[in-house]
Amino acid sequence: MPGVQVCSLKVDIPQLIAPGTAYKIVRFPFGVAESTDQFEMHQAVQPDGYVVSNWATDDRSGLIWPSKVGWGHLHAMIQWESASGAGGYTELRDQYVRDPLGLTPTPDDTTATEHRTPTPGGQYYVKNHGIFVAPGTPIALRVTHNDAASRLLTLAEFKLVIHDVA
Repeated sequence: MPGVQVCSLKVDIPQLIAPGTAYKIVRFPFGVAESTDQFEMHQAVQPDGYVVSNWATDDRSGLIWPSKVGWGHLHAMIQWESASGAGGYTELRDQYVRDPLGLTPTPDDTTATEHRTPTPGGQYYVKNHGIFVAPGTPIALRVTHNDAASRLLTLAEFKLVIHDVA
């Protein structure tokens, strides 16, 4: 189908993220809890046949499977709770990644990795990046931090807009 195709995900149920250098996939609900998925890029029954039974515990709920080949414009909004008192975070990290779960021959291709220092007040970030996308290679948003304790990701959005390529 020609034209722009969009998948827009949002989650406002906090996700507890353990500290460390290993990035965690941000998980998103399916169905009526989604912003929009007209082109079926974020489904509980995934293109490879795998079925996600619980979006809140399965990393596959964080995957967007592009519906067509094209130029993908990625958007994300990330909101963290405040750092803990003693040993609070000094760095928040986020990135986009192709095939973070190793489902294709060329897994874990990261891009737009950002390391951020906390600001006074809330930790609210928006990021945008463009990459080529193709069906069969899922994309995810990943995060981590270096607090001494696990911290809550309080709100996240993840969007893919696919433009036709000449």
